[in-house]
Amino acid sequence: MRLTNYSDYALRSLIYLAVRPEPPLLANISDIANSYGISKSHLTKIIHQLGQLGYIESVRGKNGGIRLARAPKEINLGVLIKQIEPDFDLVECFATPISSDDRHPRSTGLPITLIDETVERSPGCVISPVCQLKSVFFEALTAFINVLERYTLADVINNEEELATLLFR
Repeated sequence: MRLTNYSDYALRSLIYLAVRPEPPLLANISDIANSYGISKSHLTKIIHQLGQLGYIESVRGKNGGIRLARAPKEINLGVLIKQIEPDFDLVECFATPISSDDRHPRSTGLPITLIDETVERSPGCVISPVCQLKSVFFEALTAFINVLERYTLADVINNEEELATLLFR
């Protein structure tokens, strides 16, 4: 399983905002981009989405900027990743949506899919109609998400002083 840079940068941005030494002061995208050495334009899209999802609050104006809209203990990592990852298609047979009454009722809220063998599609894996590997991958992906859901942003910033030392030199 591999997360996109988008998810990585979203998590890093939230960590940055959570460990700011002067929380009343607002941060800006340039501050975050410079601290991590990442693209400001790419980060702008991420911050915008985090704002739309209610994780970040934006304040406009001369002294404007961004800050966390929720307490770190209220930001669940698994929920966040499910909201921002574009897909969880580990293999090509994860490309068609699962209905809620399908063969994997444990898929509670996972934005992952399994192939619908009744849909006409371009040629793919020839064993897909009988492949047992799909359910193994589905189980592994579900376990991955379940582990992330056990943690909040507060859990990953419990070394706040060390993080702040590296981010705010």
